[in-house]
Amino acid sequence: SRGNEKTPLFLCDDDRVYFLYLLSEVVMRYHFKVYAYCLMGNHYHLLVETPRANLSEGMRQLNGVYAQRFNRNRERVGHLFQGRFSAKLIRSDAYLLACSRYIVLNPVRSGIATHPRKWDWSSYMATAGLIEAPLFLDTDYILSYFSENKGAAILQYLLFIESGVANKSQLPEAKGGLLLGGRTFVSEIREKLKKDIPTEVTKRERHAARPDIEEIFSDHDIDKGIYEAVYTHGYKLREVGEFLGMHYSVVSRAAKKYRSKIK
Repeated sequence: SRGNEKTPLFLCDDDRVYFLYLLSEVVMRYHFKVYAYCLMGNHYHLLVETPRANLSEGMRQLNGVYAQRFNRNRERVGHLFQGRFSAKLIRSDAYLLACSRYIVLNPVRSGIATHPRKWDWSSYMATAGLIEAPLFLDTDYILSYFSENKGAAILQYLLFIESGVANKSQLPEAKGGLLLGGRTFVSEIREKLKKDIPTEVTKRERHAARPDIEEIFSDHDIDKGIYEAVYTHGYKLREVGEFLGMHYSVVSRAAKKYRSKIK
């Protein structure tokens, strides 16, 4: 979640402490499982599992209550957060580990810390066994990917994070900006997203089910492909134009022409 118009979400340590207190309340109330987190200046990251499929409810509670207190203490009004939170659906494999590393390396990539251990407001120190973990954080889940032995797992985790520091590890590319996983996983989720999507799901999340541009044009000729990409799957004119090597105005005319032909 990000601050509206890059508004800082945390102006002091007290803000961050209160946010983590609220997070612990949400974990208990909504049965979230938190595997990693990082609180930055104008945004924060959470890696969570939601066994009860209630992510929206929990996030509404977390952001809503925090924003009320933040505004009240600063005598401000208006939206604190930049709309609805952004979420990526992750398959529980190497993608999850990559995300856990990406999250704790945020302070390093942004230049506010030289190492994740230099930033107090992430899950790194607890997962690395350097401090006692807060009750809402499940460190065992991430460590279980490295070894059944706790000590060996922590050592491997430390090496895993160090390799990310050295290589400036980035988040893996997400399908439609939302799905992190192999082809089978993406295909399975696509089929689910095609059925009865709740009205609160944003257009961006609905588009996670759409095929790649390459797939669209492998199945159709240029004109029909342009129509399908723009009107059926919601690709932007510039995106289609870049793929085809056309100016977006040419793409627009082709899409409208084919649409008229169908009518």
